[in-house]
Amino acid sequence: MNKAVILGCNYYIGLSVIRCLGKHGIHTVAVDYTNDAYGARSKYCSERLIAPHYKEQKEQFIEYLIQYARRQALPPVLIPCHDSFVELIDQNLTELRKHYLIPQTEPGLYTRLMNKEKLHELAVSHGIRVPETVRPEDEHLFEKVDEIIKYPCIVKPTDSPAFVAVFRKKLFQVNNQQELVQALERARKANLEVIIQRIIPGFDDHMHTFDVYLDQNAKATHWVTCQKYRQYPINFGASVYTGQKYVQELYDIGAPFLEAVGYKGFAEIEFKKDAQTGAYYLIEVNVRITNLNQLLYKSGINIPYITYRELTGQAPVPPKAVTENTNRVFWYFFEDMLAVRDYIRTKQLTYTQVIASLFKPKAYAIWDWSDPMPAFSYAALLGGKVLRKFRPAKTDPNQSKMKG
Repeated sequence: MNKAVILGCNYYIGLSVIRCLGKHGIHTVAVDYTNDAYGARSKYCSERLIAPHYKEQKEQFIEYLIQYARRQALPPVLIPCHDSFVELIDQNLTELRKHYLIPQTEPGLYTRLMNKEKLHELAVSHGIRVPETVRPEDEHLFEKVDEIIKYPCIVKPTDSPAFVAVFRKKLFQVNNQQELVQALERARKANLEVIIQRIIPGFDDHMHTFDVYLDQNAKATHWVTCQKYRQYPINFGASVYTGQKYVQELYDIGAPFLEAVGYKGFAEIEFKKDAQTGAYYLIEVNVRITNLNQLLYKSGINIPYITYRELTGQAPVPPKAVTENTNRVFWYFFEDMLAVRDYIRTKQLTYTQVIASLFKPKAYAIWDWSDPMPAFSYAALLGGKVLRKFRPAKTDPNQSKMKG
């Protein structure tokens, strides 16, 4: 049997992939650079590897993967669970495909869809609505922002992983020209390319996702749509409380687009519904398994297993679309509590609204009654961080004597 090599298991996305495959008896291999990867504590994890750091030792990391695959009787299926892994795979796709089973066959396509500026151009060329955008180098920049974009607006990176690594946030929101100048200067000093976009009106529950698997013929075979309720950081963050909700229009927009560009494998398109016009705008495309994987699984779409079956040449999982509302929600409890705090503090939600939203069947980010160890490991890691934060700094006894 082909093994499944999962990259990035120190987060619940990797954990979810391990569970989705392990429940079908597939040999799962958790790869990370640290021994603290709580996803590898799952009872469904067959093997765990400590590899070179994927950012600090890129060449060694790729060579490590290749050497591991060479020792296997059959080529493993390679599943990245973070954008940085995707970028690295895309840069080495031709070589890695000699040793691993990977859905995408066109080098560079992952990167083009991840790059916000190139995605914008690609979407426009296919007639997809995207937020109005200007670039820092445009002539009459501030006049364009005043007339087309308007304040508040967002300064958004073209390369999200690099931006998040520096600023620990996905973008800058600016409210006036002075803040815009400051944001552009911060990006320039960090040597990061950015674009300036209009904010599509609407609360966070106007955010929707189209989650889809496209087979090796680049045809959409399995899909489900979801609606965000809360995200963290609020307004421009990741899903922490999101429900499955059937919206046919998202398929009608998203599937033809991905098929036209020749996409293969899993993708998630994020859309925002304009609160004033009702039109859906493409915000970004995720080209790897996402936060919502456990929700998709609970809704009847097991993306990692679908991927594994097709790539290993087994009988494919029959096509399926979730065209009813299951009322189930994905819930990442810890970050949702942080989000709720901020929503209430900014008066975007009330306690009553939050409490009323909680009475739905859940797809938990980490907890699973049948596989509790990852949750205990995560709690221990979290507790350790809290203790270190509040532990008093150690003092030098010699300094104390000198002071006395």
